[in-house]
Amino acid sequence: MKLLKDRILKDGVVKPGNILKVDSFLNHQMDVKLFRQMGEEFKKRFADKPINKILTVEASGIGIACIVAECFDVPVVFAKKSKSVNIDGEVYNAEVESFTHKCKNQVLVSKKFLNPEDHILIIDDFLANGCALQGLISIVSQAGGTVEGIGIAIEKGLYQPGMNAIVDYLIFNKENADTTDTELPVKDVCGKILESPQSYEDVKGPVISDYQTYLDQKWIKKLRKKYPVTIRKEVLATVEEIE
Repeated sequence: MKLLKDRILKDGVVKPGNILKVDSFLNHQMDVKLFRQMGEEFKKRFADKPINKILTVEASGIGIACIVAECFDVPVVFAKKSKSVNIDGEVYNAEVESFTHKCKNQVLVSKKFLNPEDHILIIDDFLANGCALQGLISIVSQAGGTVEGIGIAIEKGLYQPGMNAIVDYLIFNKENADTTDTELPVKDVCGKILESPQSYEDVKGPVISDYQTYLDQKWIKKLRKKYPVTIRKEVLATVEEIE
């Protein structure tokens, strides 16, 4: 979607650690007009699917999910990151890891709001390592529902051959790719192939991330040299394995 791409290039900021900051229009201050145009785009792309519910995860996915749901005229369910007193009864749950905050959370959805008759479109603001998506897919699977599609506003990073067999097969004409995923088939891949970076902006995120990794490894090496670790095997032998 060119409108979103242009907005990212205009207002997005890449921070150390390969973190894209778009809080001026997507996940802190929200541009509802932009959300509406994105919602209409998702509606067009999934027009042939019998979607009756939108699923996302709190918190920053909720805004765009609500606008998308309005375009489909269906309700929104969002997975909570903690169980409050307002949630009664049984829940579906899954563990997800935050790429930005580097922590793990148990997300949950009340069993009252998902069932085997549901045809779900998962909506989220970012795709980084895919952990949040896997968690939401797991929750839908637990409920016996059907994931009809996934809509993501922004995917972080540059794709390299070998990262996904289906994309390799569709875009890079690689043979022997496993394209038989019947639960979540890939129907469309959007993007451009770069023979080489056209500007520093094309590789800014990965370069910063790699440099941060280098600094982390250098720091850890320095700490290990300054504070050597000794393992007392007789003590280790007394530790019972927890299953």
